Amino acid sequence: MNQDTLFFFDGRMDALPLYEAFEQRVFAEVPQATVKVQKTQISFVNRHIFACVSFARVRRRAECPNPCIVVTFGLARRVEAPRIEVATEPYPGRWTYHVVVGRAEEIDGELMEWIREAAAFSASKR
Repeated sequence: MNQDTLFFFDGRMDALPLYEAFEQRVFAEVPQATVKVQKTQISFVNRHIFACVSFARVRRRAECPNPCIVVTFGLARRVEAPRIEVATEPYPGRWTYHVVVGRAEEIDGELMEWIREAAAFSASKR
């Protein structure tokens, strides 16, 4: 764990194990990925950003599990799933999704399938 990641979780250290579980799964599924820690998000990158972890507000705070992280990813298609909190189409053929993760068990096959698809979509962009 590097200092930038620890600084990102300052004041929210209870969410760090969720991030660590997600990061471990991402590297297992997309081994060529790199991580870029920014002020408001931690980005997973191949050619481009394909997934992010943040504390973005996608629900009222009282409705969110504590602790939780928000996993954001982009796909070339529309996905309908109850666990997707927000879905937007910022550009034609590019959908952005936000999923709240409050337990390590939620970093499951379905989420990782979307992450693998997002990594492939990102790698295919010019």
